[in-house]
Amino acid sequence: MTGMRRAWWGRGKRAGVLVAVTGLLAALPTGWGAAGTARATTAGVLSQVHTAGRVKEAGNTVQYSWPGVYFEGRVSGTGVGVVLNDSAADYDVQVDGTTVATLVTPGSTTHWIHGLQNREHTVRLVKRNDSPADISTFGGFVAAPGGAVLGRPTARSRQIEFIGDSLTVGYGNLSSSRACTGDQIKRTTNADVSYGALTGRRLNADYQINGYSGLGMVRNYNGGSPDVTYRTFYDRALQSVPGDVWQNPGTWRPQLVVVNLGTNDFSTAVNPGEPWTPESLAAAYRSAYTDFLQRLRTRYGSATTVVAVGAGQYADHVRQVVKARNDAGDNGVRYWFLDSSGLDFLGCDWHYSAHDDRVISDRLVSFLSGLPMRW
Repeated sequence: MTGMRRAWWGRGKRAGVLVAVTGLLAALPTGWGAAGTARATTAGVLSQVHTAGRVKEAGNTVQYSWPGVYFEGRVSGTGVGVVLNDSAADYDVQVDGTTVATLVTPGSTTHWIHGLQNREHTVRLVKRNDSPADISTFGGFVAAPGGAVLGRPTARSRQIEFIGDSLTVGYGNLSSSRACTGDQIKRTTNADVSYGALTGRRLNADYQINGYSGLGMVRNYNGGSPDVTYRTFYDRALQSVPGDVWQNPGTWRPQLVVVNLGTNDFSTAVNPGEPWTPESLAAAYRSAYTDFLQRLRTRYGSATTVVAVGAGQYADHVRQVVKARNDAGDNGVRYWFLDSSGLDFLGCDWHYSAHDDRVISDRLVSFLSGLPMRW
C-alpha cells in the first residue's frame, strides 16, 4: 500500500491555493467602459449572490480559501460575466444547471458566457480544488448589455458541514490514473463531485466542504509539519492567514456536521524522532477528537447532529470516542463506519475516484435517512 501512504500528505505539502481578486458586482443593469469591459455598480457581492461558504467581505469583493465554495446568482439577458482574480484554483461555471466553462487558474479576469437566450438564468460558480496557501477573490456576476443582475437566490433550509482531509476535498477524483504529477492533481481535483457535495445536493442542503489535504487530528501524513494540525486551521476563513477567524454571519447553523479525520494520523508508521509511540498517538487522537466534538457542540449547540466517520485503522478509536460521548448523555453524536467495499481508489495517489464518491454518498444518505434529523 505504498501508493496509498503517499496519498494523504501530497496536497498538504503543496500548500494549495487562494487568490486576490479585484472586481465589482453588478447590482443593476451593467454599464460599459470605453474599452468594452464591464463596469459594475458598487453593491456588495453578498447582496447579489447566495453562498454558504466561509467568505470574508473585502470592499466590493469577497475572499475565501476552502475548497468547494460556491456562489449562486440570477441574471437576465443574453450573457453573464464572472469577475475573478485567482491564479491558483480552478472553477466550474454552471448556467441553468449545466457546466458551460471550466476556468483553470483564471487570474484577474471577467470571464464571459455569451449566447444565452434572452431570459432569466441561474448561474453558479464553484471552486474545484483546495488552495490553502493562497487567497481567492470573487467580484460577483455582471450582466451583458441590456440585461441585469437580479435578486439573489433563496438560501436552502438544510445545512451540512463536512470536515476532513484530502478524501473530503475530492483530491484527484477525476483522474484516470493513480500516478499523478502535481499539476495533474490540481486539474483532476473537483470538490463539487466529492461525496460531501453530492450528499448536500441530494438532500437539497447548503453545505461547506472544510477539507484540508494532508492534515490529521493530531498527526499529519507521515509526521509532516508537526507544529500544525487540522485543528489549527478549522476556525479560519483564510487558511494562510495566522490568527484569522471566520465571522459566522449568523446564517450558518448546520443541522448536520460530518467529521472524517484520522487517515493521516494513522496511515503511516511513526518515524524515528516523532514524539509518539503507537499507544500514545492513539490516546492523543482520542483525547483531541473528544475536545473537537465539544468545540463543535459549543459552536453549534445541542440541536446539531454530529456524524463521526470511522474507517481503516482509526475506526475503533472514533467508535470509542462516540461511545464515551453517548454515555455522557450526548446522543446527538453518531458513529458511522465507512465501508470501503466496492471502492476502487482510482483517484490520484490511491484516493477516492468520482465513482467512489458516488458510492460513499449513496451509503451516507442511506445512513442519514435512519437518523432523527431535525431538518
